[in-house]
Amino acid sequence: MYRGGYAGKILRIDLTDKSVKEEKVTEALARQYLGGAGFAIKYLYDELKPGTSALDPANRLIFAVGPLTATGVACSSRMAVAAKSPLTGAMGMALAGGHFPAELKMAGYDMLIIQGRAEKPTYISIKDGEVKFRSAEKLMGMMTTDTQLFIKEELGDHNFRIACIGPAGERVVPMACIVNERRAAGRKGLGAVMGSKNLKAIAVRGHHRPAIADAEAFRKARQAMNKAMKDSPVLYPAFAKSGTPMVVDATSEMGILSIRNWSATGEIDMVGGLGDAAQAKAIVNRQHCHDCPVGCSQVKLVTSGPYAGYLSEGPEFETTYSLGSQVGVDYLPAVIVGDRLCDEYGIDSISAGVAIGFAMELYEKGIITRKDTDGLELKFGNHQAMIEMLRRIAYREGLGDLLGQGTRKAAAKIGQGSADFAMQIKGLELPAYDVRGAKAHGLNYATSYTGADHNRGYAFQEIFDIPIPEKVDRNAIKGKGRLTKWNQDVRAVTCDCATMCAFLLDMAVPAVACQNTADLVNAATGLDLTDKEVEKIGERLNNVARLFNIGEGFTRKDDSFPKRLMTEAIKAGASKGQLISQADLDAMLDEYYAERGWDRTGTPTPARLKALGIKSR
Repeated sequence: MYRGGYAGKILRIDLTDKSVKEEKVTEALARQYLGGAGFAIKYLYDELKPGTSALDPANRLIFAVGPLTATGVACSSRMAVAAKSPLTGAMGMALAGGHFPAELKMAGYDMLIIQGRAEKPTYISIKDGEVKFRSAEKLMGMMTTDTQLFIKEELGDHNFRIACIGPAGERVVPMACIVNERRAAGRKGLGAVMGSKNLKAIAVRGHHRPAIADAEAFRKARQAMNKAMKDSPVLYPAFAKSGTPMVVDATSEMGILSIRNWSATGEIDMVGGLGDAAQAKAIVNRQHCHDCPVGCSQVKLVTSGPYAGYLSEGPEFETTYSLGSQVGVDYLPAVIVGDRLCDEYGIDSISAGVAIGFAMELYEKGIITRKDTDGLELKFGNHQAMIEMLRRIAYREGLGDLLGQGTRKAAAKIGQGSADFAMQIKGLELPAYDVRGAKAHGLNYATSYTGADHNRGYAFQEIFDIPIPEKVDRNAIKGKGRLTKWNQDVRAVTCDCATMCAFLLDMAVPAVACQNTADLVNAATGLDLTDKEVEKIGERLNNVARLFNIGEGFTRKDDSFPKRLMTEAIKAGASKGQLISQADLDAMLDEYYAERGWDRTGTPTPARLKALGIKSR
């Protein structure tokens, strides 16, 4: 039995009857799924009947942390948030950092399961195991920052950490997110699930760090990881200083920074307006997550021009893409404003920006007109129109209401060939990297259980030329199935389950990621996992998530790309001439499925499920 690391308890709350129940974290659950996304996905798969609407009260909204959270391990204040996604209809899982994850653990819980629907707007407070249901009627309509400040005042303790929704979540916008501080469980519409439950916020406060099973072994494991972090040639010299926006320069040089709805990748230089040097000028401070020495989050302030006075904890690289290069805007102050508004409204900046870029291309092609936009000149580069459309998405006004449903549903309604320009996979809008020039990264987009998601199996080998587990040619097809499986499984367990920040994996311990996790987890918990067993947990998670999606009707045909990526080559830049043809995709999928032990339709075989100890429902 584990002797530390875990709080050891799961808190189940039914909003319909305001019932509260505590359950135990069993040793079997800990060994097989570790924590975080492993716990959340396992429970969602076991408890949610296939075909249930994402907005049905029966849908679970699950917050889960890992065995390393709140133990003092660097970069471990992370949580997985999961539910059936209202945006995609698939498994919805997003990660968030900040202070809320550690506070939830210190309040006494490894996982919080919320089901049902409150009769009236409600928020929940959890303090050292004491749960209270409180009226949120006076909070309705508030932005996320005001919501958090108001609740802290009402509870008389500014050390409460709060996860909440904004106006978009209240209106059940399918791309709404959940915000704590200014960190977001951003993708797949989990804020809409929270809104559908009439739940405005969750406030947590705790005072109890988990026990450590073997203090000396834990000290040595932490020391080894901290040394790897200090020795990293990238983590502190560059990443701590610049954060993720440094990737703008790297992807531009590679010719894979997606521009103007992926129609002009490599053709326009966006570095001058959006790159590392431009962003550095706006930095006024850095923010650290709980127990994080890196502090990669950059606080930026607009000091002049029409947006003077706006401040944001960002934009991160993905938002610089979605509200910058994707919509043809290279005016950083506008991106900073858009980033702050997404946080305040509680909408996913990636999906929102990609949806706006989609609409801009339709507008320039004449598929939609000023009548459809209610007079808004929705052209690439029009940052005022971009910012206004963010508001319309959040408040479900006009075209904004349609775009907030996601580009897949919007294209189905608009018709006129607009689906060709909807940059989505499984209903989830594409992240920044133009994967025509990074094939394993692309295969991950196609096969990820959440849809197009850079966080599931990030191909750092292609993006940063890191030769682990082997050196790769980013434009090659062969071997990418094997590499993608490895990336997805290793990241799933070491980051999403443990739970730890993914940047650590990429920049400090990629060569020993599973052993590093095993050493830390074993010392903290008293378990005796090997590095191979750790990796197998990631494989188990990905198979359970695949089974969930199969139950929702997803098949091989959904492991695909938008038409543009398969038929239009990149026209200029370092990746000129690259695309992913149907033949390329089929070859990679065949290899990937074979590596996973799935059949050619993408269904896990009985033999593979037995080997992983998974019982299909």
